[in-house]
Amino acid sequence: MTSTGTTPDPQPAEGGTRRAGRRWLVPVVVAAVVVAAAVVVAVVLGNRSSGTAAEPTPAATVVLPVPTPTVEPAERDARTALARSLPTAVLQYALASSAADEGWVRDGALEAWSEEYTDGGSATLAVRAGQFEKAGQARAFARTLTKALGDAPATPAPGTGLPQSGDVVAEGEPVGTFTVVDAGDGTGVAVWTNGTTVLRLQGPVADVLDAYRAFPL
Repeated sequence: MTSTGTTPDPQPAEGGTRRAGRRWLVPVVVAAVVVAAAVVVAVVLGNRSSGTAAEPTPAATVVLPVPTPTVEPAERDARTALARSLPTAVLQYALASSAADEGWVRDGALEAWSEEYTDGGSATLAVRAGQFEKAGQARAFARTLTKALGDAPATPAPGTGLPQSGDVVAEGEPVGTFTVVDAGDGTGVAVWTNGTTVLRLQGPVADVLDAYRAFPL
């Protein structure tokens, strides 16, 4: 009798099929490992190339405390609006004396004051302040004061940032002009206007610009 479908397949053929399957799996696994490694390397190199790891740490900003006087300011006797608006301290300088400025009154000011501030040692600030009737008068008088500074040295002391000039701005609007120069004798002079007010400040050349900026008027 002839047998149909009962004879088993030859073993070598079956074994050959299984070995072929294993040979196919090995390259796939190796390829997967290579791809994964390539992804990791790409991520690392991408982070390096982006520069995030190499960014320098921003330099710390050092804010020095504002100097304050080491001596008590003198009492100001005047009680006018202009006198009350003048400070009793400017940075490390404290008010030492205050007197009416008759010279500026003769020059057209309605009211004027001459004041001296001290740091408690040998350094002083000399301030003159005058109130005029109109802003145009104040500007004209300030121009005469600035013109008198024409003999200031062409090369000011290094590190002072002088000379400087520009607008005086209050609440975003120009209300006057300023000029700060090296006087050439170890001092600096600032002249500025604020509406109908004119001010002149003279002090150590290293301090004059900061003193002008710190002046509240």
